[in-house]
Amino acid sequence: MSLQLDQIIPWGRSRREYELMFNLTESDCRRRILGCGDGPASFNAEMTAEGFTVVSIDPLYAWTGTEIQAQFNATAEQVISQVRATPQSWTWSFHRDPEDLRSNRRKVMARFAADYEIARGTDRYRVAALPSLPFSEEAFDLALCSHLLFLYSGLLSEKFHVESVRELCRVAQEVRIFPLLTLAGERSPHLPAVLQSVDALGIRSEVVPVNYELQQGGNEMLRVFRD
Repeated sequence: MSLQLDQIIPWGRSRREYELMFNLTESDCRRRILGCGDGPASFNAEMTAEGFTVVSIDPLYAWTGTEIQAQFNATAEQVISQVRATPQSWTWSFHRDPEDLRSNRRKVMARFAADYEIARGTDRYRVAALPSLPFSEEAFDLALCSHLLFLYSGLLSEKFHVESVRELCRVAQEVRIFPLLTLAGERSPHLPAVLQSVDALGIRSEVVPVNYELQQGGNEMLRVFRD
């Protein structure tokens, strides 16, 4: 057992983590990108600073930056305590240890909060949630979903996963989802239904290894794409 959470927590990742989790190339970064369930990730802030285009969506964006920071603070120790208690479940490569993980998450939160105060209410941070998105068909070239689908399989149903991935395929030409493991560190039981669903739509999918691993064995993403 790795983590036991009864709600989706507001932890974000950096641009470098996104690049590793999703095998992002320089060419990928120039595409129209949707970050789905980005929460307090600094990906949008860092990409925007370099002149790239990212739209982040999350129901969390109904809150102010101060309120999001408070939610992060309220869950941080719970998560780090569970990580410390399950050393066999983690790979310390990108992050050195639990304290480094906490430090990196705080840095990401601070970078997000500074940008969010400036950009909240603009098209860069939009209040929206799966499985129904307020975008036209193929509004984006690439949709990225980090640490939401599959990870929270115990809280989000198979039906939710199938409908969500179908919706992401509607609004983006390509979809990448990471990780494929649940909070318990097991391959999501919803993955087969998702693969079957996109196959029925005539959309291709593949499980791809990536150069990022925090959960033991959590070094694969799902790529869903049209030819």
